[in-house]
Amino acid sequence: PFLLLQAVSINKAINTQEVAVKEKHARNILFLCPKGAHTFWAVVNRLPLSSNAVLCWKFCHVLHKLLRDGHPNVIKDSMRNKADLNDMGRMWGHLNEGYGKLCSIYLKLLITKMEFHVKNPRFPGNLQMSNRQLDEAGENDVNNFFQMTVEMFDYMECELNLFLAVFSSLDMSRSISVTMAGQCRLAPLIQVILDSSHLYDYTVKLLFKLHSCLPADTLQGHRDRFQEQFKKLKSLFYRSSNLQFFKRLIQIPQLPENPPNFLRASALSEHISPVVVIPAESSSPESESVVETEDLVDTDVPALAAAGETRFDDLFGMSAASDPFNFSGQNGMSKDEKERLIEQLSAELQALRDEMETFRMESGRLCQALRGRANELEAELAEQSHLKLQALGETEFLRAELDDLRRVRVDTEKEQRSVTEIERKAQANEQRYTKLKEKYTELVQSHADLLRKNAEVTRQVTVARVAQDEVETVRREMQERVRSVQESALQQVHTHTQSYTCNDGAVSSQVEEGLKARLSALETENVGLQAQVKSKEAELAGLGEELERVQNSLTSERERGVKAAEILQNQINEKEHHEQELERTLGVMRWSALQAALEEAERIVMDSLGQLELPAHLTCSSSADYLLSRCQAAAESVDRLDGARGRFQADESGVSQLVQAVTQFGHLLGDSIVQGGATLNMASPHTAPRAPVMALCGTEALSVLQQLKAPETLSAVEVTRLRTALTSMMSTAELRPRGLELQQGELGDLVEQEMAAASAAVESAAVRIEEMLNTSRTVDTGIKMEVNERILASCTELMEAIKVLVLSSKELQKEIVESGRGAASMKEFYVKNSRWTEGLISASKAVGWGATMMVDAADSVVCGKGKFEELMVCSHEIAASTAQLVAASKVKADKDSTNLTRLQQASRGVTQATAGVVASTKSGKSQIEETDTMDFSSMTLTQIKRQEMDSQVQVLELESRLQKERQRLGFLRKKHYELAGVAEGWDEDGEGPLLHVTTLMR
Repeated sequence: PFLLLQAVSINKAINTQEVAVKEKHARNILFLCPKGAHTFWAVVNRLPLSSNAVLCWKFCHVLHKLLRDGHPNVIKDSMRNKADLNDMGRMWGHLNEGYGKLCSIYLKLLITKMEFHVKNPRFPGNLQMSNRQLDEAGENDVNNFFQMTVEMFDYMECELNLFLAVFSSLDMSRSISVTMAGQCRLAPLIQVILDSSHLYDYTVKLLFKLHSCLPADTLQGHRDRFQEQFKKLKSLFYRSSNLQFFKRLIQIPQLPENPPNFLRASALSEHISPVVVIPAESSSPESESVVETEDLVDTDVPALAAAGETRFDDLFGMSAASDPFNFSGQNGMSKDEKERLIEQLSAELQALRDEMETFRMESGRLCQALRGRANELEAELAEQSHLKLQALGETEFLRAELDDLRRVRVDTEKEQRSVTEIERKAQANEQRYTKLKEKYTELVQSHADLLRKNAEVTRQVTVARVAQDEVETVRREMQERVRSVQESALQQVHTHTQSYTCNDGAVSSQVEEGLKARLSALETENVGLQAQVKSKEAELAGLGEELERVQNSLTSERERGVKAAEILQNQINEKEHHEQELERTLGVMRWSALQAALEEAERIVMDSLGQLELPAHLTCSSSADYLLSRCQAAAESVDRLDGARGRFQADESGVSQLVQAVTQFGHLLGDSIVQGGATLNMASPHTAPRAPVMALCGTEALSVLQQLKAPETLSAVEVTRLRTALTSMMSTAELRPRGLELQQGELGDLVEQEMAAASAAVESAAVRIEEMLNTSRTVDTGIKMEVNERILASCTELMEAIKVLVLSSKELQKEIVESGRGAASMKEFYVKNSRWTEGLISASKAVGWGATMMVDAADSVVCGKGKFEELMVCSHEIAASTAQLVAASKVKADKDSTNLTRLQQASRGVTQATAGVVASTKSGKSQIEETDTMDFSSMTLTQIKRQEMDSQVQVLELESRLQKERQRLGFLRKKHYELAGVAEGWDEDGEGPLLHVTTLMR
């Protein structure tokens, strides 16, 4: 029957076995639900989904598959069971781990999926739609698109929650995807990946569509929510693609590196829809056809139970009658044989049980060892993680410092380019001003030439007018003369006529001829005068035209000159204003650069003064010659600073020289202050000045720098007091180091005294150790007494070895003195070889001091007040001191000397004894620490967690202190080496450092 086949398929797919649902069973269910999910829910409702979490998980997987790939009526039929699914989800939600939590999240996802498809019926169950169908689903209404996007966000949120819940429930450190349990949890994620890829694609497209219709501020919430889901989905897709389970079933797409930019509409063309590819299922022995009646037969079905016995016989080929294990029947075996067989089987069973118990114990032991190894690896991993975090922190700090330095360099380059640009503009404006000035000079010269030409023309016009007046006068005179001549002639004619009438004709005729001749001459003269008048008038007319033309030209030239002068004056005014602005800006930048240099110099001087107050500076030393050279250089920088100040006050363009002088002044003066303090550290307390010379010098330098800051006090800077302070500082260079105050004549006696003092210190130390050993035996008991005896015994052996070493050193020194002094006395030999003598003195002091410190440390450890580490450090220190004594003793020894061989053997004995002290100290420390057991049995989980956090804090603090102490130790060793070099008076030939270098070999 059809219902029976569907029930069998559902029972095969949804069962309590923690294995993944087989694809063929899911296909059978889809094939047997062609019109809806009525029969599916009829069968499922009879399953105990509320009592078994694995059964419920596999039901959710099958239902998800049915909702995606089944008939559209499946969603409608399933909505009728929404209330039951809600109640089941709340019930499983009370469990915080295992399949219960996963079932609660999965049921919520399925309910959300069904509600989404009910609200948006155009979306199929598998969510596959084209762009046109997506637009039709929103009915091209922006409100519908807005609401649809919110619903897709909710849908995607449920998908991501299930994704994260499954991954968080798995141990990703193991190959969980190849186990049955892991595949059972991972199998439903294939449906989640298919849904998520479509939801991501549709969400991107809808957001671009909304951004084209609505303001960006309105969609800020949508963008924020999409950004969050994008990061989660990208991470989950990446993690899933690396699992072996998914690689053979589905090809998971990878999302882009960055989310789409919805504020740029063209970014939609760059969006690529993620495509999930499910490869074709390969043939395997497990693959079966979609519908096979034999596969669907279930032996539990009552209708087929009648054929059970026949099928059993057919399968196994025997019946109950022929069963060899059917002891109730008669199969020919006697009772004794049966008992013997039973005993044999019982013995084998007992042996197997013993073997199993042995195997169980061995496996338990191996598991315990593996757990211990795992804990060790976890501790190492935690340590490496801590180191990695520390390295990352240091890297970030260095990167921040590098960014700051780069930013400062960029700012400095910008300011430099700005100054260069301003100077270039000023130079260009200067050249332009020069050209304008030259043009203005040319215009002024041209204007002067025109004025001179105008004066010449005016003079010519005046001359022409005078000539014209003269011509008019001559013409009037000529006219008057002609008129007078005419009148005279007429009168004479009239007189002659009258006379003619009276006298005879001969006389009249002569007179008439004379008058005619005179009249002709007068007419001729009149014609010449008229011609002369016309020529003068023509010349006068030409001069008038020339005058008018010159006046017009002069007027136009004057107008052009005035306009050009106005333009040039405006340009000159504008240039002068621009130059004033540039000069003002340049002045501000000059003062800014000067202020920055002055502040930097002040910081250098103040830092140098602060160095004098540091305890670490008390161990610093400096030579007198070096201090004298630094003070002289500082004094020269003061003179250079004063000269640069005067030049800057006269001309502010010399600010670069003043800045250089200020910078050099700050560095040299700060160095002089630090070196002066170091020199005073080496001076004798009786000769060292009590007055704060360096502080006074620093105060005067700060006063000078402060006066240079303000333009008002720039001219009143007084450097006399600063020069006086530098002179006082130079006087400290005359102080001799404490180690050089000793007269050379006393060196020989001092060697004997120091060697005797070292021997006495060693003897005293040995006596004190013996006393401490006796006291410990009477007071201490148990492990403490054993530890103290072992430590004090090793210390006693070390003191005996040091005694032998000191005696061997004395014998070798005597041999060296006897072989090298010749006729001179022992003191003269020591004076002659003062460097070697000083090395012996230093080594002897170090041995005596080391023996005393070691006894004090041993006393503290025995009394329970000191630390074992102090005793180990003192052991190393005394070994180094004896090595220094050996090196100082054999510098001038003959390599074939017997005493030298004995000294070297004694040195090896000291080294072995030192190793014994260190070994006994370490052993005692471990014994003491083993007695202090840590009992955490009475502590609660919260108290243990608190103690764990406190321990982590202490570990970090101790690591920080360890790093700082190592740096401080290196600094102290370096300064000790320098201080010892100055105190011992090492010269450049390197003899002294060879005697002292062993003190640095720790």
